[in-house]
Amino acid sequence: MQPDKVFYEPAALDYELGKQLKEKFKNIEWVPIANHNNIEQLRKNPNKEFPRMKRHLIIGVRKSLKYVPNHKVSDFLVPYTSSGCSAMCLYCYLVCNYNKCSYLRLFVNREQMLEKLLKTANNSPKDLTFEIGSNSDLVLENTITGNLEWTVENFSKSKKGFLTFPTKFHMIEPLLSLNHRGRIIARISVNPEKVIRQIEFGTSPLKARVKALNQLCEAGYRVGMLIAPVVLAENWQQLYSELIEYLADELSLQAKEQLFIEIIFMTYSFVHRAINQEAFPQAPDLYDQTLMTGRGRGKYCYKPEVRAAGEHFLREELARKLKGIPIIYVV
Repeated sequence: MQPDKVFYEPAALDYELGKQLKEKFKNIEWVPIANHNNIEQLRKNPNKEFPRMKRHLIIGVRKSLKYVPNHKVSDFLVPYTSSGCSAMCLYCYLVCNYNKCSYLRLFVNREQMLEKLLKTANNSPKDLTFEIGSNSDLVLENTITGNLEWTVENFSKSKKGFLTFPTKFHMIEPLLSLNHRGRIIARISVNPEKVIRQIEFGTSPLKARVKALNQLCEAGYRVGMLIAPVVLAENWQQLYSELIEYLADELSLQAKEQLFIEIIFMTYSFVHRAINQEAFPQAPDLYDQTLMTGRGRGKYCYKPEVRAAGEHFLREELARKLKGIPIIYVV
């Protein structure tokens, strides 16, 4: 990502990473702000400005380090070195949370965040797993900050605990030679290529994602795969059947032997729809009244019977074509 403008909290420049970013992007405009959570001039922009705002970079200091218990692939969701993303997936839940202000925010106090991770891991009587990428894509962020490499190298010196992160990107080469000591679980998110092209703007193609998963596995990382989100668009059965067939053909034997799968069905909202209709008028409308129902506060999800049929189809296809790979949850 090459930003067109940087908004920054002046205190961020007191940190080493802040100084590095200032030097790296010295040739573009830097605009001081009081708070990375509330940039008034951006909040006032119309929805059609959403793609342009995704080219902005926001740099600040993360204040809240509160962990949230989790019971899927980790013990805790951890606020970490970034929030938001420069990609423009039409369903992204961060848009629902942050509206059109779901641009990439970088937090420079990484030493403080890592210190808490290490202390929590080492003080626990059992190995804990920490999800550090639930609010951003750390592989993408790493191309700007090097934070993921730095984190892997430093956390892996610990004798306890594991880190995990999901990604829709393929730029994992810097991770392959690191001494991760088996303490990192990388999870690649996949979708049919047609869904990626039409809905997951700015992310890596399917072929590159699968290659990245194989490379990470070969480098000794523990790996997982998300089929996420499942989008029940036109011809979805054919699309996801072809996806699973492709995975069966292209995943390495080594990856298949240790892989686990997460399945997440798409949710949507009034906020998403309002932004997408103005920012991406040529994109498909993801709201389908015949398939979806209200979920409270302007949110939509697939009707129970629709979702159940989708889950049944995917479980059957996976059992037939990727037999033996565990599905750890479906939501």
